[in-house]
Amino acid sequence: MNRFITFLMLFITFSYNQVSFAQEMPNPEEIAAVDDAFENNFYDALTQKAIENYDRAIVSLQKCLDKEANNPVIYHELGKNYFALKNYAEAQNAFQKAIDLNPKERWYWNGLYDVFYETKDYNNAIRIVTKLIEFNKDFQDDLVSLYMYTNQKDKALALLNDMEQTTNLSQTMEYYKLQLERTPEVNKPQKDDLEKEIQKNPLVEQNYIDLIYKYSESNNEEKAFEVAKQLAENIPNSDWAHVSLVKFYLNNNDGQNATTSMFKVLESTKIDNKIKHRVFNEYLIFASNNTEYAINLEKAITILDEDRSINVSKEVAKYFLKKNKLDEAVLYFEKSIENQPEDFESFEFLMQLLVQKKQFEKVDKYANQQLELYPTQASLYFYSGIALLNLNKTKEAINKLEEGVDYVVENPNLEKEFYTQLAKSYEKSGDLKKKEMYLSKSQNVK
Repeated sequence: MNRFITFLMLFITFSYNQVSFAQEMPNPEEIAAVDDAFENNFYDALTQKAIENYDRAIVSLQKCLDKEANNPVIYHELGKNYFALKNYAEAQNAFQKAIDLNPKERWYWNGLYDVFYETKDYNNAIRIVTKLIEFNKDFQDDLVSLYMYTNQKDKALALLNDMEQTTNLSQTMEYYKLQLERTPEVNKPQKDDLEKEIQKNPLVEQNYIDLIYKYSESNNEEKAFEVAKQLAENIPNSDWAHVSLVKFYLNNNDGQNATTSMFKVLESTKIDNKIKHRVFNEYLIFASNNTEYAINLEKAITILDEDRSINVSKEVAKYFLKKNKLDEAVLYFEKSIENQPEDFESFEFLMQLLVQKKQFEKVDKYANQQLELYPTQASLYFYSGIALLNLNKTKEAINKLEEGVDYVVENPNLEKEFYTQLAKSYEKSGDLKKKEMYLSKSQNVK
């Protein structure tokens, strides 16, 4: 029971949704019946998250799901760990599952909002923050900001006017309101007016862009597509036409035209990087299901790599890993560490995949390259040791593993693995005494 109390205290300390967890906990009589395996795994997940071992926390939470597959608290915790790893797709899925199981819990919605905001998916963020306003009116400020980010200035001003009737606007909101009242954008012409303007002067690009936006906003994708094609015909050098055309071509399974439009967008100097990344992500999904177009990804990544804020190769690799396309994942993780050798997360993923695929020469090569950058990183010695052992270089494996285990700090799982591999190495070399010594050490690691 004392351990379970400690477990609760850890949860309260390291989780931002104390209240929601308390609401999910069973009565005191039920606590005694909590399954030991579930308790141990959940306790371990919280502990691992607290020391930022998010991958290990996820493993423990998955074991919890084996016991309680419909527990929204577990999905919420999974979402937070995936979010910490910047694995936003999995975080989104986990938070959404928690919401599906308990839509009345505000913090689950909050987690999903964080994902959409962090990935700059502002349209979905608007959908979620609208729900959060039902829990807390203070989220109206967020909604105004999101309307501003997405250039929905008429909606932002309308909301600010409503807010002003019931509360004092913050300094930021006052600034937004003043800014909006000074711009003519809040009084943009309607669809009919825009269509007339296009007929009258077909070379004004902004009218097409505004009309495409209005049709898309009202979910009339067919009309938006027609306007985008009209823009491309009347202003052939317009890059903005292709932002819309890529999506339409992909939806129609027209890979050839989609490819042409995508590269128009990526090579444009007029289009923001956030839009370029969105267009690329849409194409990536299409190319992964239509492998004849995957050849275009490498060229696209080369263009996008000029923006150092996002490691595009790494995100593509993670996408293929999720799809269990391991060869493609290896290829793009290799490109990732080639472009950004300091990205250790990409390296860890690559090592795990190469060990799984038994490509031990590559494992040893990459591990030693990284050791030049990180000479005290224990896991590098570990990967090199495993590779050498499997390449029948037993003596070298022993030297590498014995050297590396000295660098293990507060990582009992890795320490245990070192001792296990050393036991295997000494068994292979015929030194059974040292084999037993390291097996004993492995069993004594807590």
